[in-house]
Amino acid sequence: MNQVILMGRLTRDPELRTTPNGKNVCSFSLAVDRAFGQDDAADFFDVTAWDKLGELVNQYLAKGRRCLVQGRLSQRSWEQDGQKRSKVEVIATDVTFLDSAQGGGDGGGNASRSSNSSSQKSDDVVIEDIDDKPIDLSEIPF
Repeated sequence: MNQVILMGRLTRDPELRTTPNGKNVCSFSLAVDRAFGQDDAADFFDVTAWDKLGELVNQYLAKGRRCLVQGRLSQRSWEQDGQKRSKVEVIATDVTFLDSAQGGGDGGGNASRSSNSSSQKSDDVVIEDIDDKPIDLSEIPF
């Protein structure tokens, strides 16, 4: 199974590009703290988000913003100046925005590759009234 979950801060603004066949691809770098109590101990991961997910990352994230990335590891190999090179990167399948648009840590949002719903800015989001009546256990069919 190839699955990775990382939580950290962007080390630079995301870069959105378009491939020759018209697909959007967004690249960013994530700094992930190693453990509590270790000053300045972090690991850095390159992350790639494709299509609509990449567009959302580019639109809503910036350097210093916190996010949670779920995805898979991918290794690329190429030759540069006669030397073989390789790189492991994270291909994002889901990104959760952990900071509010105003920069505080109490808001959040979620962008998913498989999501068909349109995103809205956090100040445009309408929260529906939730019916919070007690649950009658006799109404549960199992």
